[in-house]
Parts: sequence; structure tokens; C-alpha cells
Amino acid sequence: MIPTMLVPLMGGNDHDKAKVVQTLLFVTGIKTLLQTLFGTRLPTVIGGSYAYLVPVLSIIHDRSLAQIADGHTRFLQTMRATQGALIVSSSIQIILGYSQLWAICSRFFSPLGMVPVVSLVGLGLFERGFPVVASCVEIGLPMLIIFVVLSQYLKHVHVRHVPILERFSLLVCIALLWVYAHILTASGAYHHTALHTQISCRTDRSNLISSALWISIPYPLQWGAPTFNADHAFGMMAAVMVSLIESTGAFKAAARLASATPPPAYVLSRGIGWQGIGTLLDGLFGTATGSTVSVENVGLLGSTRIGSRRVIQISAGFMIFFSILGKFGALFASIPFTIFAAIYCVMFGIIAAVGLSFLQFTNMNSMRNLFIVGFSLFLGLSIPEYFSRYMTGAQNGPAHTKAGCSMTTSTPSSHPHRLSLSSLL
Repeated sequence: MIPTMLVPLMGGNDHDKAKVVQTLLFVTGIKTLLQTLFGTRLPTVIGGSYAYLVPVLSIIHDRSLAQIADGHTRFLQTMRATQGALIVSSSIQIILGYSQLWAICSRFFSPLGMVPVVSLVGLGLFERGFPVVASCVEIGLPMLIIFVVLSQYLKHVHVRHVPILERFSLLVCIALLWVYAHILTASGAYHHTALHTQISCRTDRSNLISSALWISIPYPLQWGAPTFNADHAFGMMAAVMVSLIESTGAFKAAARLASATPPPAYVLSRGIGWQGIGTLLDGLFGTATGSTVSVENVGLLGSTRIGSRRVIQISAGFMIFFSILGKFGALFASIPFTIFAAIYCVMFGIIAAVGLSFLQFTNMNSMRNLFIVGFSLFLGLSIPEYFSRYMTGAQNGPAHTKAGCSMTTSTPSSHPHRLSLSSLL
């Protein structure tokens, strides 16, 4: 989803998009292997982060890059600037992690403090869930219903004493709804629909399969030598700090869902250091985004009750394999966004519930504790809304700002620059 949003804005074509998808999949496999073998050793997937969208968009709209007329040249120059910013900003996580400075900070993470941090990791990505499902109801709603039914109401169905539907309900649902979406696409159901609907529903919306090579091995500096700019680097550092705290909350949630021992402070710090190495790899290979713990995969631990590191490592091997065989990787990348959004509705909700479950270790009869939790959650849900309105008003001028301060404000869906709720972290 991240390359599909960013590459066209950079000026890239379908071939560039397919190549960025393959690179991101390849680097995700490597980062996941490093984290599960040498980092926290928790069953977590280290993937791309939405927290980096805002600084990458600021690089895309930089005047020195936006004025380049040729699209492919602009894409290469923008990608190189993004790589340079990621390489510089990765030093923050590397230093904080391997120097054990983050271990000192994480010792102050009490159960009461972890409630808003972990809960907002899930709630912060709400807009990737139900609003996207609403963009293609005929695919998203059946996916959501079938997934809930198979994973919760038919989970006791066993085949040779193996809970097939509980463990593989996600794969079964994706396969069924993917075939259903492809039938709708091939039958011409979306020929005369709006462009937004086609992007959300079609399986051939981005020409990924036809644009991808059969065999393509991503390699460092494949887009050219990175360029370094202080403005770009400082903007990217803010996203690095967001992903740092977001990953800390996700590590805590993963340990709880996997029934593992809560990771000690030095283990969390080591994991953050390896995440910094992952962001450095993102900058060297050129994935257009940085690293964070995959929140949806942490939620999948609670849904499937599979908390084995070996499963995650095998999955990382499949990522690397499918990224080298470009056609297969592009085939998986052609799954409509709405199917993922339906999954996110469940996965992100599980993470938010895990955050609230830390309340059982606190005294909820204390008015101080109730005040801290309530105020933190309310503040976390309010700040991004304020910033989204502020950014929209700044882009549309004083007239829009004046209208935004009147009694008749616009609806939230009219703000295209709304920040992710996890950005407050």
C-alpha cells in the first residue's frame, strides 16, 4: 500500500512501482530475520511504517525536486533524497538502542503508562480499516464477516486434531475474496465506476503483474547514490522517534499475545538498535519508507494463537523468495486494498484491546489512574484531528481557516491531509 501511494507522486511509472514493492518485500524479509534471530527474538514482522509518509511527502513536494519535468528523473532524484534522509535518521535508533539509552527510558514504562501507548498503536491506524472498507463495500464487508465467522465461530473445527480454520482462516478468506474480486473485475463490474472505486476494488488496478520482471534481485544503491539534505533528514528524524515508541508498544503487545516473558529493558533496547539497522537497509536499498513492527501481524498472533518465531522466520524466507520472483510478488501485491482493510479492522482492534488489558495490573479504584488513562487516550485521539485541520487550513489559505473556526465545520472525510493517530506518539 505504501509504494502504491508514494511512487506515483514521485513521478514513477508502473514498472518503478513494481520494483519498489519487490524491494520493500525483500528488505522486510531480511529485517524480520535479523530481529527474530538477534533482536528481541519475539515473533514480530518488521515492515514499512506509515509514520514516514509525512516526511516523505514533504520531500516529494520540495521545490527543487517538484520542478523536474521528466517523471522518471524526478522519481530517481526523489528516491535518492529519501534514501539519504533515511540513512541519516537511522543513526538515532542505532545509537539509542546499542548504547542502552533506550533501556534506561523503558524502565519507566509502568503498566499504567503502557495502556495509552499500546492502545493508541492500534487505534492510531483506524483510518486504514473501516473507512477503506467503506470504499468498496461489496468486497470489504464479506471479507470482514467471513473472517470473523471462520476465526471465532468455526475455530473448533478440527482436521486430524489440527484447528485448521483457527490457524488458516486468514489465508482462506484472502484466497476466497481475491477470487471473488477478480471475477468482478473480469466481468466488467467496475468499467464505469469512479476512479477511487476502481483503485479500491480492482485486482488489475496498477499493472503490477505485467510490469514486474520474472527474476529481479534488489541490491543496495539500485536507484543511484543517495543525496543528503539537512531539512529532509530532520523531518525524517521525527518519524523515526514515532516508530521507535510505536515499536516499543508493539513489542510489549507481541510478548503478551505470544505468552512470552515480558521483554526486559535491555532486550527492548537491543531490538530498537536492530530496527535502526533495518531503517539503514531501507535507505540503502530504497524502499521509500522506514521500519517499524508490523502492528497487523502482532494482532494476527492473537487471532491465530501462533506465537512461534520459527513461523515468522519461514514467512520471512517466503518474502525474500517471492520478492526475487517478481511475477509472484506482484501477484500478491495486486490484492485489493479493501481486503487488507477488513483484516485491519480486526487486527488493530486486538492491539487496542491488549493495551487496555494492562489495566488489570493497576488499581482502577484510584481516581489518579482513571484520570491518567482517560486524559491520555482523549489527548491521543484529539491532537491528530487538530493537526489535520491546521494543515488543511494552512494549505487552503485564510478563507478555509475562517470557515474551519465557524459553527459549521466540514466533515473529517474532507481533510485529505489527516495525520495517522499513531503520529502523536
